[in-house]
Amino acid sequence: MSNPFFDHPILNSPYECPRRHWELDAQGQPTQRILENRRRAEFITPIPKPKKRKKAAQQEVMVFDEGKGLSTKEQQYDPTSIINEVRQNVDSWRALPNVNQWQVSPETARLLQHWRHHKFGGVRPFFCQVEAVETAIWLTEVAPQSKSSKRILDHLANANKDANPELMRFALKLATGAGKTTVMAMLIAWQTINAVRRPNSKHFSRGFLVVAPGLTIKDRLRVLQRVMPDLMGIAVKVINHLGDEVMQVFKIP
Repeated sequence: MSNPFFDHPILNSPYECPRRHWELDAQGQPTQRILENRRRAEFITPIPKPKKRKKAAQQEVMVFDEGKGLSTKEQQYDPTSIINEVRQNVDSWRALPNVNQWQVSPETARLLQHWRHHKFGGVRPFFCQVEAVETAIWLTEVAPQSKSSKRILDHLANANKDANPELMRFALKLATGAGKTTVMAMLIAWQTINAVRRPNSKHFSRGFLVVAPGLTIKDRLRVLQRVMPDLMGIAVKVINHLGDEVMQVFKIP
């Protein structure tokens, strides 16, 4: 018997914003319906249905507490709402046609144009890779200039304060195989180039700490380690299929 979900699971191009998705029911099972919009960020764990179900009392759902007593049986703390709100803001910002409306530095604007529109000779960045960097850029350069974004920044600042005082952290979650190393290279390029142009800015850095969970991953991350000092004393140059072209765009030796 044909199953449309398994026969044709991929609905979108990896180079464009997702516009369709397969609907899942409350148990994470496909309903065989295609919805004409992007899937909202949710914590979904699909579990195969057992072939036979015994009649028994329904198992009580476990409450995942964050260690602060925020979640209870009656109300569970939901971090996905802020994720969807940030995503909507980034979508609206990305759609602005005029570069002067982007509220970013000229160097950042040129990087965004390069990543979004450059005709790469080889592998081009996936949409999820560009979106991850866009989110970091929006939170760092754009949101602080908008009163409407203050609530989001306050929420993130309070969450950081509770979890890890005096160290602001953002997490960018990508699927396995989506190219997180390339995203790291893009972030380093964005930070480094702006730090060179604005040495007194507190928003950009020339130093980067890359933490790897093991020797195998450490070896794979050596593409971020190729060093070539330039006239400004910067000791980081990103050399990979994106990095070479980025540095050529900015003519950084």
